[in-house]
Amino acid sequence: MRRVGIVGSLVWDVIHGRDPLAAPVEEWGGIAYALGGLDASLPDDWEIVPLIKVGRDLAPRAAEFLATLTRLAPGARCVEVDEPNNRVVLHYQQAERRCERMSGGVPGWTWPELGPMVRDLDALYVNFISGFEMSLGTAQLLRRGFSGPLYADLHSLFLGMRQDGMRTIQPLPDAPSWFGCFDMVQVNEDEMRELSDDPLALSAMALRENVRLLIVTVGARGAIYVQGGQGGRDGRGVLREAGPVRSGLVAAAYVEAVDPTGCGDVFGASAFSRLLAGDEVEAALGHANRMAGRNATFRGASGLAQHLRGELVTP
Repeated sequence: MRRVGIVGSLVWDVIHGRDPLAAPVEEWGGIAYALGGLDASLPDDWEIVPLIKVGRDLAPRAAEFLATLTRLAPGARCVEVDEPNNRVVLHYQQAERRCERMSGGVPGWTWPELGPMVRDLDALYVNFISGFEMSLGTAQLLRRGFSGPLYADLHSLFLGMRQDGMRTIQPLPDAPSWFGCFDMVQVNEDEMRELSDDPLALSAMALRENVRLLIVTVGARGAIYVQGGQGGRDGRGVLREAGPVRSGLVAAAYVEAVDPTGCGDVFGASAFSRLLAGDEVEAALGHANRMAGRNATFRGASGLAQHLRGELVTP
């Protein structure tokens, strides 16, 4: 079995306004959505290794959640820390716009911690859920010390945090250096604008930093990609020759959304899964669009992997 590691933060969400007529909902969020995407989309010869720290206050619940996944590596579990687990209060203002306030203190990974844990992995998916999963220095050491494919959703690196915990979008300091740490990079439309008003300039920066695939999610419209022309090895270790730079929009089909929470996380995990399977970029992103669309028709992350696979999930 090949092994894909997943770095991110399990977050306990309290969600207001998702359904204006309903009371606030409490449930797992954060990397739980990406875990669902991996569990539903990985090829049969891959398994999941969580590289996830969780506060001791919610560790038993986290273990229960992981136990619902079918693709988890035997014996895999979260790493318990003494600090309180990350919690987020989300207030939806409209379907794709929300504000969030974070509390908790789960620390990020250092390279001495992370290095030994990635040695026997074949690929690594990193999702900056809190934005504090690792420092730039650790990410640079990861790039030098890990030879497999590296996919990153940079999402919360673009979120500052006020003293009251409210998250606010902001430019990403040292953006080229961050991009240079990963083979495949995902941002959303708002984050792209924080990087540059010129999509061509952003693409050129990413390619200069040896990013092989830049993905910009554009909500219900789907995803735009720029694929670098440099050679490299795919998820199965097959050497690919350098070719021309390619770009395009992979459109998403319309769905009647009931909950947009986690769509970007499901998208990225599903896209990476299919790239590891050897799918071409547009096929992988098409699959990721469908998985994100299915996520939007489902509430929460509990039972999500089964729902994404098309299985009946009991409420």
